[in-house]
Amino acid sequence: MRSVLREPEEPRTPINLFHSWGIQFLAVLRETGIAALILVGGLIAVRHLVSSRARSDFMRQLFLAGVKSIPVVTVVGMFTGMILSLQTGLALRRFGQEVNIGTAVMVSMLREMGPFMTGLILAASVGSSMAAQLGTMTISEEVAALEIMSIDPIRFLVMPRLWALAVMGPLLSFYSCMMGVFGGGVVGMTQLGVAWSAYWDNATLFADNKDLWVGMLKALCFGLIIATTACHQGFAARKGAIGVGEATRRTVILSFLLILMTGYFITRLFYV
Repeated sequence: MRSVLREPEEPRTPINLFHSWGIQFLAVLRETGIAALILVGGLIAVRHLVSSRARSDFMRQLFLAGVKSIPVVTVVGMFTGMILSLQTGLALRRFGQEVNIGTAVMVSMLREMGPFMTGLILAASVGSSMAAQLGTMTISEEVAALEIMSIDPIRFLVMPRLWALAVMGPLLSFYSCMMGVFGGGVVGMTQLGVAWSAYWDNATLFADNKDLWVGMLKALCFGLIIATTACHQGFAARKGAIGVGEATRRTVILSFLLILMTGYFITRLFYV
């Protein structure tokens, strides 16, 4: 694993357009394989959490990924639910069915919007921070120093971050869902004339346990995606401060794209 992280990529000069496409395709496959190795190595290294140092790092990452994200998740989750409630309520009002906004908000937040918005927040804040930190360590040869001391960077750096996001992703997603449902209820009472009891009854009556577990599965996958992408891009950083900036930018962009695609395929798997 160490040699894979540090192995330099051999530059190739394309001789034509198709050769250039082939080089790019092989580069994508290579980076995807390295990212997969980082993910698997980080998951397997969980057995090292028995050590006090690993537990300390894990708790620190839980605090950074979870506790420090709560204010943003609260605001985003609440206003997401308020927007869903208002837009859905205005549409349902035409048919005299605005009382059903509770169902729409609860199901939408559990299935999609809660995990999706939480994933975007974690990618933009936590993922970018991880990539910048690891990128700086890579460029300043701190990762190389760990290898010289026979310390596995995957166990020492990746594992706490990977498992922290795997834990906090579903927890923050559920919290975001509850904030969204609460915000939707406030809008329903104050702007749509829907009583809180009717709103809550409809929200809990038609929402299924499957919606909750699928949403939590999405949040778990999103957490793993963000941590893996951030660590991979951080280890791949080169060329000084410019490389750290590029690694941070790529982490956010790739995380957003993978969250969108993964969310679609999970929904397609469980609901179609």
